[in-house]
Amino acid sequence: MPTPRDFQARIAAYVAYAVQGLSFATLLTQVANLQNRHGLDEGTLTLILLVVPVFAGVGSVAAGSYAARRGSKPLLRAAQPTVAAGVVLAGLAPNVPVLLVALLVFGLAVGAVDAGINMQGVAVERRYGRAVLNGFHCVWSVFSLFGALWASAASGLDLGVVMSVPMVLAVAASLYAGPRLCTAEEEKVEHAEAAPGARFPWRPIIPLCLAMGFLYVGDAAVSNFSTVFMKDVLSASPGVVPLAYAAYQATTLAVRLGGDLAVRRYGSAAIVRIGGAIATLGFVGIVAAPSQPLAIVAFGLTGVGLSVVAPQSFSAAGRLDPAGTGVAIARVNLFNYVGFIVGAALVGALADSFDMRIAFAAPLVLAGVIIVLARGFEPAVKTAA
Repeated sequence: MPTPRDFQARIAAYVAYAVQGLSFATLLTQVANLQNRHGLDEGTLTLILLVVPVFAGVGSVAAGSYAARRGSKPLLRAAQPTVAAGVVLAGLAPNVPVLLVALLVFGLAVGAVDAGINMQGVAVERRYGRAVLNGFHCVWSVFSLFGALWASAASGLDLGVVMSVPMVLAVAASLYAGPRLCTAEEEKVEHAEAAPGARFPWRPIIPLCLAMGFLYVGDAAVSNFSTVFMKDVLSASPGVVPLAYAAYQATTLAVRLGGDLAVRRYGSAAIVRIGGAIATLGFVGIVAAPSQPLAIVAFGLTGVGLSVVAPQSFSAAGRLDPAGTGVAIARVNLFNYVGFIVGAALVGALADSFDMRIAFAAPLVLAGVIIVLARGFEPAVKTAA
């Protein structure tokens, strides 16, 4: 039975996810403005932006090592304000070298926070004894949307102001949540201690890592190329072009609202298997779409299918690590960035060599593989590495 302390930790975790969603969206929505301010061409911009996922991977691995010794609470209390500082510095950067430093700081910190918030989410889920992780990811999506809406409403203001105001709220919220997060002791399961010096094995988490990577190949394809697909392949008007990505985000949020209930009823493996099948169907619809409305529906289906994979990957990783070291979660989180980098490069290369429809066949195939990987989402609980 959850205690008042468990409820307090759950609220703190909600706040931490909200701060991360707001921070990420605040930077992401200003990429075009940063490009204009610094006079960057497309190739240079792409190379500079790669700093974020590359260093986020480094931050995620470092977070796993740190949290295994001291827990994710002190990690988050330091890293979340650092993310906000990186966003503010990017908005105020007077030149490209300073922007590069800002993105490096942001990348390292955002990788650590991504790992840390999911360690906290899994700890709360473990203490509640039922699926709650989809709810945390839903809050991330909601506040990411708020960040985008703020960017739209404040579009006439100075870029530094637009990017700094949300971060003031982010820092205040992270300072509120920090003391209330699960401690290192609370992240562990009673009577389940990691053996001193033990190394966490890769083999049990490989299906989770691959599923996470393949999910983000699909996410990168939709995030980076849905507007290009609508404009170039289906000749959509400027007003229709954004609707494909809007459908993807809307269905992602909708599914996460009820995702925990579905997991409690059917189990993680079944939900991931169904999600993989729906995502595959969505990508089939994109590749074959004869019209704009059907393409928008297809992009929405990919959101339905892919949205369940990340929360269940972290949840399953937590079950494989009952000692609560956080190492498994950090490793799975690393494939978030691997998948996004590979997805952007792969789909972009296929589009250049062939066409955009063939390019979307790559995430189609990988979404199908998620169906096979779903068996790894119901692992037996282990008490030692």
